Amino acid sequence: MRRNLTKSYGFRCFLSSKSSPQQPPPSSSSLPPFSWIESDGIPKSIRPYLHLARADKQAGTMLLLWPCWWSIALASDVGSIPDISMMTTFATGAVIMRSAGCTINDLWDMKYDKHVERTKNRPLASGALSVPQAIGFLGIQLTAGLGVLLNLNPTCIALGVASMPMVVAYPLMKRFTNWPQLFLGATFNWGALMGYTAVTGDFAMASLLPLYMGGIGWTLVYDTLYGYQDRDDDKKLGLKSTALTLGDHPQGPLTVIAAAAIAALTSTGVTADLSWAYYMGTSAFGSQLLWQIWSADLNDTKGLWARFNSNKYSGALIFASIVAGKIIV
Repeated sequence: MRRNLTKSYGFRCFLSSKSSPQQPPPSSSSLPPFSWIESDGIPKSIRPYLHLARADKQAGTMLLLWPCWWSIALASDVGSIPDISMMTTFATGAVIMRSAGCTINDLWDMKYDKHVERTKNRPLASGALSVPQAIGFLGIQLTAGLGVLLNLNPTCIALGVASMPMVVAYPLMKRFTNWPQLFLGATFNWGALMGYTAVTGDFAMASLLPLYMGGIGWTLVYDTLYGYQDRDDDKKLGLKSTALTLGDHPQGPLTVIAAAAIAALTSTGVTADLSWAYYMGTSAFGSQLLWQIWSADLNDTKGLWARFNSNKYSGALIFASIVAGKIIV
């Protein structure tokens, strides 16, 4: 009984002093935070799958979705709002593919996750799910994602298929490169190339490439700061990260990256002939990005998470800026 309790995922179980007099209950800091997934209304059999998909942590979904919506907004006619139907399609795809990405990540990293404080309770690392179960779940996720993709035009379908090698390979980058967050940025912002193409059927390189590059720079900043939570564990495990590469004083390099991202987004506005309203929003976005860099305490886990989480709002700011740049002339 004790063995089953200690292996179960997501439960805050304390062994009684009678059954385990030598082991005190774990401290609250060592327990995973409570999630709605553990509520009584959720069947126990599906809880590990929901945790594997990060169903209770949707910040990552928004970070994947915003570049798609930026691109869809860029495709709208002057004076018009973005295509709501297309936004809904991409929102559905983002939920599915972000969850699939989490499954792929955990399949690659399960042996490492066991030794990292932030990830040791994930379903594969804790033993709540087996590898065959996770692979079966991934098959369902990818099939659902393909169903969404097939609703788009042929050019966009080709772009979507082209992204899959990056989705599969990203978790491995921490083994091979000091800049895995750069690869993540290239993967997570692929939607910046797809949204416009899905609406128009055309791949407008002049506008889409700077939008994509701006998104990559944005991701490189926020995920590098986020990576400082795992820096000590990554070092012990022999893994690489941009946080380890930049060391204790990343502010200068990250500021350069942020400036490049803002310049790329500004270029997007110029090539797409957006109005002054777009640049007002882009300036606010840049200020928020610089605030993240210069205010972050690299040893404060809660503060790093708060800055990471704030990007789901700064991504919304760029979306609103593009819409305003199309409507307000």
